[in-house]
Amino acid sequence: MGADHTRPAPSAPPGVRRILVATVVPLFVATLIAALVLWPWDRSDPAAGTEPPRYHGTVTRVVTEPCPPAPETPEGSPGTPQGPCGTVTVRVDDGPDAGRQVQTPVPAGPGAPTVAVHDEIILVELTDPADPTASAYNIAEHQRGKPLVWLVVLFAAAIVAFGRWRGLAALAGLAASFAILLTFVLPGIGAGSPPLLVAVVGAALIMFVVLYLTHGVTAQTSVAVLGTLGSLVLTGILATIATAATHLTGFGTEDATTLSMLQTDVDLHGLLLAGIIIGSLGVLDDVTVTQAATVTELAHANPGLSRRQLYRAATRVGRAHIASTVNTIVLAYAGASLPVLLLLTADSRAVTQLLTSEFLAQEIVRSAVATLGLIAAVPLTTGLAAVVTTAGRRGGDATTDHDAPAPAPAPTPRPAADRSEALEALGGPRAGNPPSAAGWPGRDRSTDSTW
Repeated sequence: MGADHTRPAPSAPPGVRRILVATVVPLFVATLIAALVLWPWDRSDPAAGTEPPRYHGTVTRVVTEPCPPAPETPEGSPGTPQGPCGTVTVRVDDGPDAGRQVQTPVPAGPGAPTVAVHDEIILVELTDPADPTASAYNIAEHQRGKPLVWLVVLFAAAIVAFGRWRGLAALAGLAASFAILLTFVLPGIGAGSPPLLVAVVGAALIMFVVLYLTHGVTAQTSVAVLGTLGSLVLTGILATIATAATHLTGFGTEDATTLSMLQTDVDLHGLLLAGIIIGSLGVLDDVTVTQAATVTELAHANPGLSRRQLYRAATRVGRAHIASTVNTIVLAYAGASLPVLLLLTADSRAVTQLLTSEFLAQEIVRSAVATLGLIAAVPLTTGLAAVVTTAGRRGGDATTDHDAPAPAPAPTPRPAADRSEALEALGGPRAGNPPSAAGWPGRDRSTDSTW
């Protein structure tokens, strides 16, 4: 998250450090208290569902055969796709029938897995409602545990190999983020707590843990923390206003509708706001850390820059960063919703009606609000970083452009050499050396010895 800067930032003056501690520590304590108050202490475990038992198995044989003729359907009605047909022999690897060879029909239908011999699959045991003692196995999907484990190992190894200790700290921060999401944010929303409040507190907790763990406890990191927290609060306010103005209900997707039927106490409108906050955090901390580091590096490269000059120079970097990040946000939302967007293109409604539909309006609000919060993070973090970086300078810091440091004295000009003397020095032999060794070598000689 953010940029990696191997050279440590210069230490801030004691007075600046005391002000940052007095600002950041109360905010961290308030975040901890809010998390403890909102923590789902009395959350009950989910009740056992009616899902059929699932077991691991290995395909040992696949036999395909022609499908029986399909029944005639009225003209114009959608037809049922045929095939493939046949049987699959599977060795059950666990459960009460471990070691047995069972036969299942070849998976068919939309999204059905394509199986071959030696494939590791998931079996589902189905019980006949008329006769509870009779059961049969069906293939549900492939086992994906091993490929996912290898992918995660490769992911972690690449981060550690490139980032070294900083990469290891980034992995620890990623683990902390998922831990907070899975133990606080999602259970808290599921328990009926206000989703927006839970999301803001959870995002602040993630921000404190990840930024300080990844980038160290420094004044530069504290500036990034304050900039991120301020931008998150502003994003939450803008999201509340935008969703109220556009009358979004949170029922824009099929997933939200399904969730409302399974958990009737979840506020889907608040869940929409929570999603905007959590989605904005991953981009916000990248921008704030980069802006704080940019101001620090500029001040280190040219200690004579005034506070205003630092702010202007770092803001130019922030503009370039924002210009690329805005496109990232929109494409990320579009990529996550690509199947639904493709479905909407086949809709016969007018384009204006599609854009103002619940689903697309929801995505437009997500992108616009996240971008506004991102834009606000640049001047906020850059201004804080400029104040912190220039604080404590001897004689005070200049805040206007006309107070720039005095220019260094001009160097003494070297005396002009006579042109004929210069040409003679370039082309003539050196003193004490024969002409053949001092001049340029012939075309057939190497220049290595001369150089």
